Formats: sequence, C-alpha cells, structure tokens
Amino acid sequence: MDLGIVGRRAAVAAGSSGLGLGAARALLAEGASVAICGRDEDRLTRAVDALGADVVPIVCDVGSADGGATFVELATQALGGPIDILVPNAGGPPPGTFESTEVDAYSGALDLNLLSIVGMCKAAVPGMQARGWGRVVAITSVSVRQPIPNIILSNTARAGATAFLKTLALEVAADGVTVNTVQPGMHDTPRLDGLFTPEQKEQVRMGDPDDFGAIVTFLCGEQAAFVNGLQLHVDGGSYGGLL
Repeated sequence: MDLGIVGRRAAVAAGSSGLGLGAARALLAEGASVAICGRDEDRLTRAVDALGADVVPIVCDVGSADGGATFVELATQALGGPIDILVPNAGGPPPGTFESTEVDAYSGALDLNLLSIVGMCKAAVPGMQARGWGRVVAITSVSVRQPIPNIILSNTARAGATAFLKTLALEVAADGVTVNTVQPGMHDTPRLDGLFTPEQKEQVRMGDPDDFGAIVTFLCGEQAAFVNGLQLHVDGGSYGGLL
C-alpha cells in the first residue's frame, strides 16, 4: 500500500532506539525524509548504521518544552523545510510508587512526557495548519488506560499528554491536520531493561518495535486522513477494559 507520504518531512523524537527507531524505519521505507534525535551521540550513530545514510541524526534532549521546540527547529533546518509529520516521543521517568516518589520528582516527569510534547506541537503544528496538511502521531503508553504498577510518574504525565493531544486534535481538524496517539504495551525495547529483570521479561509477551512503527506510519498516511483524536492501544491484548 502506498501511503502517499513520499518526500514528506518527518521529525521523530527519541528516534535513536526502541519504538522511535521503529517509527523512523517505517517512515523511511515509505519514502519520507526523516530526522531523528537523541541525547547520546554514540546511540545516534548506531541508529544511522541501522537505518541507513538517508536518516538525519540530531543530538538534542527533548526532556522539556524548550528541548522539544528546539528539535523541531533543528529538524526543519536539516530537512530543508517545515515539518509535515511529527512523532512526539521520549523516554520514561524513573520508576516508583506513591510512597517512594517525592513530590519534587513530578515536575521533571511532566517536563519529559507532557511539556516536551506541547513544545514540539507549538513549534510544528501552526505551520501544518497554514499549509493545510499535517500529521502528529505521539507515542505514549497503554498506562493512560490502565495504570502500570511502579511507574506512577509515567502514568501521571502521559495521561496529561493524552488530554492535551485530544484537545489539540479537535482544534486543528478543520485545517487538514490530524493528531493521534499510539499507546504501546510491552515491547522489546531498552526501556524495559530498566524496569524488569530478564527473568520477568521472559514471562511477558513482547511486541516488535518495527511492527509498532508500521502502525505509527499508517496513521501518517493519506488513507488515515479521517482518523483524528484516536488513542490506539497496541499491547497484544493486555488491556483489560471493554472500551
């Protein structure tokens, strides 16, 4: 299936590994021009080796609103024009429970998983509106539907991001811009290495980041022009709710 995004300029945040890397790979396969970012230059170099020379690596920390906006600005310069496709994404904050997590830790989590998305959208979406076409597909977590134990910071911040993105979707729909979120469950990514032991991971069914990336990329395509404000959980059936 031709998704109709050949030549579209795409910025994938935190695209040097994990789910962001999977999304970048799928977008490149569809002919998009792709810029990715990461904080670690060595990891970015490995990502370029994995994706090929066509991807544009940018060293940038998207852990705040300013960092998110800076990534969009740098991607715009590197790709030679305004961003058509934005994939907001970031790593998760440290694990913890209500009891073990200090109040001061919440501001950093909100910066990382909520305000960074606001900053990216503020930098990219107005241009999409002006041109009458744009796609925002944010990578969040199934935890906004069903909180995951021991990651109270992530559960809290990503729920706020979901509310922001749904509101944005309603505001920009008439301008030819769609805003959707894809909510992963357990996928085989480096993030899980910091949350689970190898023995625990062996007991859980894991998703493939490349399969996940293909779903993100479909939502960026022309065929998904009428899909807007969606929160799509991709979790292998682990979510237990009916709705």
